[in-house]
Amino acid sequence: MILRKHVVVTRIEISAAGSCLEELVRRVTGSCETIALTEHGRVAALLVSPRLVEDLEDSLAVADYQRRKAEGTLGPGIPHEEVRRMLGLLP
Repeated sequence: MILRKHVVVTRIEISAAGSCLEELVRRVTGSCETIALTEHGRVAALLVSPRLVEDLEDSLAVADYQRRKAEGTLGPGIPHEEVRRMLGLLP
């Protein structure tokens, strides 16, 4: 998990984006480019790659784990065998 620090942000008015949405989606897929869809000059939505969202979610989960560990509020966890049983991997 590596959070990319350099993200290219391109601003496009929503009214102009409709005709080229397919191209915009292709541009963000697998890249570190973010498309900011604007309405009257203000950002209304962002198009980002799924990989960027996954990286952000992973970073948040790690930060949350580290915070709870430092606070001593981590739960006991679930034993490996029980997880396998819950997933139907054991009888």
